[in-house]
Amino acid sequence: MNYLAHVYLSGADPDLSIGNFIADQVKGKSYVTYPYAIQRGILLHRKIDDFTDRHPLFKKNVRLLFPSFRHYSRVIVDMFFDHFLATQWGEYHHQPLEQFSSDFYDLIDQYPGTLPHKINNMIPFLIDQNWFMDYATVEGLEKILKQMSRRTQYPVEMDRAVIDLKANYIDIKDDFNVFFESLEKHVAEAVLKM
Repeated sequence: MNYLAHVYLSGADPDLSIGNFIADQVKGKSYVTYPYAIQRGILLHRKIDDFTDRHPLFKKNVRLLFPSFRHYSRVIVDMFFDHFLATQWGEYHHQPLEQFSSDFYDLIDQYPGTLPHKINNMIPFLIDQNWFMDYATVEGLEKILKQMSRRTQYPVEMDRAVIDLKANYIDIKDDFNVFFESLEKHVAEAVLKM
């Protein structure tokens, strides 16, 4: 899952949300340098990623993209799944996506000095270009994937993945819906055990 899903799955807990948001840039055991409440978010993020990477429907969609996008396929499927979360947002959250996005962007400002350097560098793009809202359209998703392609180590045109998305839209959406229901249950259980 990508940023939108990770923040959504954190519920209304600000520290859990921030930890979940920054987790990809917190390597190994360095999470212990953060306050306990943020550590929980980092660990939750890792549980979400582990569950996602092992799920057969996620793997199925990675295999679909792998011939064209190799190891970037996982990231692209994460983005596709955030797209489907955004397009069906009203089924998951009482707050409109625009307000949820704005509230989270405001929350980020309340954690100066907490966020890893790479996250701090990415935040202006996230906010100025309003990625959470961009996830809700194929065109917005394509734009984000194009921006991500510019920052990759190896040349790849991730934005071309929208061709596969459009060609398999209903199937991928159905896979997301089944997958996400099981992910929400997994997260609810994981949070109770933390």
